[in-house]
Amino acid sequence: MHIRSNDQVEVIAGADKGTRAKVLRILGSRNKVVVEGVARVQKHMRRSQQNPRGGRLSKEMPIAISNIMLVCPVCGKRTRTGVRTEQDGSKHRYCKRANCGKNIGPLSPARKKKETTAT
Repeated sequence: MHIRSNDQVEVIAGADKGTRAKVLRILGSRNKVVVEGVARVQKHMRRSQQNPRGGRLSKEMPIAISNIMLVCPVCGKRTRTGVRTEQDGSKHRYCKRANCGKNIGPLSPARKKKETTAT
């Protein structure tokens, strides 16, 4: 997936279009993400010992990952991402904007080189 937790994203479709916020959780099996302050719903709570007043609780619901775009931390614009493999074998996400192209963050650590045995 091209989105990670704690990434800054912008909503590009839906009722909260244009909102920039942080990713709280990723639900990979359902291709959805939970974004801070986006897709809020009211959950009605019954009175209980833990919640003696009851009432309504506001919470974020998951939205489709296709409805958000990553915001590049360097250029500050929403962007598509690509993957670069470095010399040491590590992989990094990078901004695909023409003027930027900077690394956004790591995807996987460096791989250990396999030792070959001569016969």
